[in-house]
Parts: sequence; C-alpha cells; structure tokens
Amino acid sequence: MNQDKKVGARLYLIAMKYILFIAALVFAVSASAQNNLAHTPNGDLYQIFTHNTGDKLKLDDVVTFEVIEKTDKDSLLGSTYVAGQPAKARIQPSQNAGDLMQVFPLLTVNDSVLVKVPTDSIFKGHEDQRPAFLPKGSCVNYVLKITKVQSLNEAIAERNAAIEKMKAEEAAGAAKNKVVEDANIAKYIASHKLILKTTPSGLKYKITKPSLKPKPLPGDTLLVNYAGYTLEGKVFDSSIESVAKAAGLNQPGRTYEPLEMVVGAGGIIQGWDEGLQLLNEGAKAMFIIPSNLGYGSQSSGPDIKPYTTLVFDLELVKIKPTKHPVVAKPPLKKPLAKKKPVKKS
Repeated sequence: MNQDKKVGARLYLIAMKYILFIAALVFAVSASAQNNLAHTPNGDLYQIFTHNTGDKLKLDDVVTFEVIEKTDKDSLLGSTYVAGQPAKARIQPSQNAGDLMQVFPLLTVNDSVLVKVPTDSIFKGHEDQRPAFLPKGSCVNYVLKITKVQSLNEAIAERNAAIEKMKAEEAAGAAKNKVVEDANIAKYIASHKLILKTTPSGLKYKITKPSLKPKPLPGDTLLVNYAGYTLEGKVFDSSIESVAKAAGLNQPGRTYEPLEMVVGAGGIIQGWDEGLQLLNEGAKAMFIIPSNLGYGSQSSGPDIKPYTTLVFDLELVKIKPTKHPVVAKPPLKKPLAKKKPVKKS
C-alpha cells in the first residue's frame, strides 16, 4: 500500500509539472502573437522567459532539458514529462532549423524558452512528407527548460558509469538467479531419478537411444524432431503433432515435420548447437539446458521467462553433410640415417 502511495504521489507530481508547463506554453504562445519574437540566423523564432546567471551553453556541451512540443492549434506532439525522462543533446553546429542548435547557445542552466520552428523550413525540398496537421505557414512550438549541462567528457564518464552500474546489477541478478536455477535443476533431476552426463559448459544430457551412424560436423544440415518442456512439465513447443495436440498447443498452420537447421552456425540456442554434435544420426537424447545456454535473461513466448531452464527430448533424424575442407596431414619425416663410424687408420 505504501508503495502504491509513493507511485501515486510521483505520478501526481509529474502531472502537476506537466499541467503547469502546459499553462506556461499556452501563455507563451498567446503572448508571442502580441510580441515580436527574436530570430535565429536559420529562421527560428524564440523568446527567453528567464535570464539566469551563469555560463551560456557552448559547442560540445551536453545539455539535459525538459521539452513540450505542440502545433499552432495546441495539439500535443511530444513531452518529456509524459515520457518520464528528460531529453539530452550535444551542442553541435546547426544543420537545420529544427535541431534548435542556434537557440541552445543563448541559454544557461535553468533557463526556459519558447521556440517556434517554421514548418516551411522543416519540409523544404520534401513537401511530400508534410503531414496534414502541419500546414504551410504553421510552426512547431517548443517550450524548453534547461536542467543540466555537462562537458562532453563529463557526459561520457557519467554514461560509462551508468553502463558499468547496469552491468554490475545484471551480473548480480544473474548470479542470484543461477543459484535458484541450479537448485531447481537438481530438484528436477532427483525427482525424476535421472542419471545424466554434464559437459564443461553445463549442458546436461542423456542418450536414450544410441546409434552407430556418423556424428554431425559444424556446417552440416540436420533434421531434428523435438519436444520442449519447462521444469514444471509444460510443453512449450514440438515438431511432433501427437505431442503438440496432447499438450493442447495452439499452432495454427504449423507443419509437423523435423526441424531443418545448420549445426554450429549460431542460428540456434547454444545448448542445441553443442548437444546435437554429441549425437549420432538416428540417436535420441534428453537435454537439460540451463538458461545461460538457452535464452538467458530474455524471454521467448509466454512459457519461457527470463532465466528459464529448458528440457528437450530430441531425435537426430538425418544428417545432410556439407563439404568440409580436407585438412592436409603434415608430411612424415624420414628417420635420420645413422652415420657410419669413421675407421681410424
């Protein structure tokens, strides 16, 4: 309940800021009709509402700002307040009227400004792209408030720190999930009384039907029948019609036949890529694939959530071998001939 109150209070504050800023925009636009606005060299019209002390923005500064974008008829086109995140821009030489780069250097931190960008300059040379709600002679109106300015090096350092923090949080989350996942795998193996082999990567497998036919090599095309399960026993996919129907899978238009894929090409999850190369043609196996060899922190469909362990029953139906380069064998070295002893005279 306390969390709901905090979220509600935050949304209320955002809404109030947005309402107040909208009011400022309405006032600014109406006022601009009566006052002469200043012009930038590229044709933008602007009116600065505040004149705070401090250094003006300069080339290569990275500026953080709130902005509301509207049409002349007061239709909202965009708002950082609605998005819940301010905008950032690096101050660079202006390329067009719409980039506002000739306005930013007139401002400092905490300044607010109305900028009217003529749509005729925005769509000059490509009128076919002009939407009906921005007719000729109209403007796109921006009200901006500068909240932060950084040097380029400061902004890069802040971004890198944020990336490292995100990586650390992801690593901590992955480690925590691995402990839970490993426990769930162990519980599954124990409850099903399975005896499995484990590869160095963590793939667990059992060959349920051996074969003496060849094994595939990377680049070979394989035909594979399979059924995929979660640890809870939910069937999430199958190439076998009877399995899919028994599990109640809704797969309209699905053709039930062995999946054709190239092994070792990276087009399938790592657990399959590794595991299928352990099987001979015609063999059947069971794979338990931990999430780091599956979809990891990503989800895939409604049944595969982040950090989901996958269980597969597979049959390597056929191998279509590709031409593999012949590895030249090193030439055999002839043994050195023994030297005949020199007779002493």
